[in-house]
Amino acid sequence: MAREECKALLDALNRTTARHHQLALTVGGSADSRALRRELRRTRREAQELAAAARARLTAPLRDRGLGGEERAELERLWAAFSGCLDLLEADMRRALALGSAFPLQAPRRPLVRTGVAGGPGGPGGSARSLRRLAERDGDGDGDADGDDLRELEREVLQLSDMIHDMEMKVNVPRWTVQARQTAGAELLSAASSAGPASVQERSGPCDPSKALAAAVFSAVLLAAVALAVCVAKLS
Repeated sequence: MAREECKALLDALNRTTARHHQLALTVGGSADSRALRRELRRTRREAQELAAAARARLTAPLRDRGLGGEERAELERLWAAFSGCLDLLEADMRRALALGSAFPLQAPRRPLVRTGVAGGPGGPGGSARSLRRLAERDGDGDGDADGDDLRELEREVLQLSDMIHDMEMKVNVPRWTVQARQTAGAELLSAASSAGPASVQERSGPCDPSKALAAAVFSAVLLAAVALAVCVAKLS
């Protein structure tokens, strides 16, 4: 029962981490906005809550020396997957921190996408008022929101790093010692084997006479061209 709960938690953590990864890649781009930063923060907190729950579920049984071999092997596989999710989450949080510091939404004078166009207030480069209106629409003008978010994110990065270090100290499961339940590429092999009989049956069917005739004509033309080239070479 505990193993099924751990699998469910890891599935949810995997989906949440993947969503956080996609959002973190958008920070600093043309689609960046206050709404995206709020969604990124909400997804990050959800991932951290799932990580804390999965850690509590996995740590206790893995530290139990009386755990059976098969049960321990399955939990070690889940632990390796859990560690990979945390590594990706930490890397994306650090990326979001760096990009958020480089491209603050609080400063409308610094557009996120620099096109290099310059001009007067009525020309192509006169986007100060438009940027200010966008900032007001996204709520960028209310307090030091960027600084608070970045400081909070920095604290969460340190907390996650400490949690990963604490996990490695409490549970010694080197990833290279974890054995997979199936060989690499087993899904591709199973898909190919399921599609194999149909393809073999198609290839073993009767030969098309029109294709055979075309191949014979092409071979004859090719031989004639080779012979002609040899004759020309001897005459020259």
